[in-house]
Amino acid sequence: MQRGSSVDSSGSRFTPLVVVELASNTKEEAVAWLLSRIRDQQQNGGAELFVEQLGPGIDAQEKENPNIFLVGASWQRLLSGAEDVGLFKEYSDGSMRGFTRANKHNFKDFNGDGDDFLSMAECQYIIKHELETLRAKDETHVPGHSQAKLYPGKSIIRRLLSKGILVQIFPLHEKEELKKLSFSWYKKVKLSLQPLDDIRHYYGEGQALYFGFLEYFTFALVPMALIGVPYYLFDWEDYDKYVVFAVFNLIWCTVILELWKRFSASLAYRWGTLSRKKAFEEPRPGFHGVLGFNPVTGREEPVYPTAKRHLRIYLVSLPFVLLCLYLSLYVMMIYFHMEGWALTIHDEDPTFWTGILLFIPSIIYAVVIEIMNLIYRYAAEFLTEWENHRLESSYQNHLVLKVLVFNFFNCFASLFYIAFVMQDMVLLRQSLATLLITSQILNQFMEAFLPYWLQRRRNKKVIRKVQKQKTLEEKELPLEEQVRLEADMSTYLGTFDDYLELFLLFGYVSLFSCVYPLAAVLVVLNNITEVYSDAFKMCRVFKRPFSDPAANIGVWQLAFEAMSVIAVVTNCALIGMSPQVKAYFPDSETQLILWTVAIEHGLLAFKFILTFLIPDVPKHIQIKLSRLEFESLEALKKKKMLEAVELSKTFQ
Repeated sequence: MQRGSSVDSSGSRFTPLVVVELASNTKEEAVAWLLSRIRDQQQNGGAELFVEQLGPGIDAQEKENPNIFLVGASWQRLLSGAEDVGLFKEYSDGSMRGFTRANKHNFKDFNGDGDDFLSMAECQYIIKHELETLRAKDETHVPGHSQAKLYPGKSIIRRLLSKGILVQIFPLHEKEELKKLSFSWYKKVKLSLQPLDDIRHYYGEGQALYFGFLEYFTFALVPMALIGVPYYLFDWEDYDKYVVFAVFNLIWCTVILELWKRFSASLAYRWGTLSRKKAFEEPRPGFHGVLGFNPVTGREEPVYPTAKRHLRIYLVSLPFVLLCLYLSLYVMMIYFHMEGWALTIHDEDPTFWTGILLFIPSIIYAVVIEIMNLIYRYAAEFLTEWENHRLESSYQNHLVLKVLVFNFFNCFASLFYIAFVMQDMVLLRQSLATLLITSQILNQFMEAFLPYWLQRRRNKKVIRKVQKQKTLEEKELPLEEQVRLEADMSTYLGTFDDYLELFLLFGYVSLFSCVYPLAAVLVVLNNITEVYSDAFKMCRVFKRPFSDPAANIGVWQLAFEAMSVIAVVTNCALIGMSPQVKAYFPDSETQLILWTVAIEHGLLAFKFILTFLIPDVPKHIQIKLSRLEFESLEALKKKKMLEAVELSKTFQ
């Protein structure tokens, strides 16, 4: 647990787990009201948690936000919360079951009072859940803030976030546990698997599944990399030699995604999230609308007409996305003009420097692509926010769709144009290599080195301030300074960008690696450095994120599967264009096209048949889940029978 402890106003000592920061100009009556709601008993509508104000920093003269609070809970309250959130833990028979306090001693790791039964990440997730389920009662607005209206039965925390009264809620790092994880994860270079169970224990299932997928994707690329190296080393320039590689791509991109579903199901079952029921979704903090009646909850809450949202999507967002795609196409044509200009200069006077010049347009274009992707991402977030989606899942789905469509077009349009319009395989190979290498270098810089440098500057300021007061006799910071340091750290925005990067790399490999066999080798090297850089930024650069009890990689599974379908079509077209295949149809190009389309349809049919043949969940896990369901039904029948017997005794 977190080093040090705090004392609640009731005199109870507790371990600080979560930090709640309110705006510095929050009215005193609003602060007092919120703290009383957090401390109040559950039967009175409170969260029944411990909360205490953070003490002043080392340098009291500096302007510091006084409204930072440490939140914790008693073990009994955490166990009660574990039952509320439907936490699955390992039972004494080895199966994963929903935790209940009634049979807590039947769970494998429950000893004594259960002090070490829950991980710190689980405790912090429970506290977050309890804070978010604090509901407004008869208050019409936040005390002292008449503009922040409250609606009976709606989440107080989400309302405070949307009105800017609540700045942030984040879980604290546990220094000793983080040191151990850092050492086993990225501080020593080793040829071994990542400590996925330790990552899950510290950061939660969502984060561990991402690193599990990154590791799986890297290993899945190894066969392709091993096949690709001989092609490159022996300089097999004849395009028809790559037909075999294209056929391998077709099978590879289908099989690895199906096997991943089985592997992720095994991980999710082991971590207790596979059969965990999804919690009822509350409206997003940014959602707004006129006061109306929700037929599901039976409460009054803000509602927004679906028709109005659809008008915003189809009349504003869709045209904007199409305009961005047109601009991407325009930039691509400028790139081809630059490519033609460089080629003309090289043909007139072929020297070493003009040879270097041939790569300059591709490098510039790769940088421009990354800049355009970044700008578009901000625009897509603004538009999706403006569309005013009620639920976070709906918001994420629309954002992912916008970003994927543009990124796919922006990154791959030029490669498709070179392959199927210009049919210049030498230029395709050069463009693919340049785009892949440049994007990897830029991503590593933007994701790891830049945030680390900015964070180091922030850390140095805090450490200098502490040393200036001569109070630091050991390397560890006092709790107050540690909390303020973490509060200033960058917020981890989730795995969206990480999955997006893997999606684009998967596209480069599955679509065109038959033309540039070293693509898989480059992606393997990138993924190895990605593991270390992502691990480093999670442990050193960002605030600790709350645990996300994910059962799979969500909408990204569909995105990768859609890419694999496009890969089948693309590789079939490349095979059909090869001189080796064209030799079989010397007189009729129409016949060649028809045969290519027929084979492509046959392969797609095979791909979908394979999807059904390979179960998503391994057989032994299906049996365990079915057995658990059967036992639950039997227990319910037994309970009803006992109730019926008790009832009959009452009437006798």
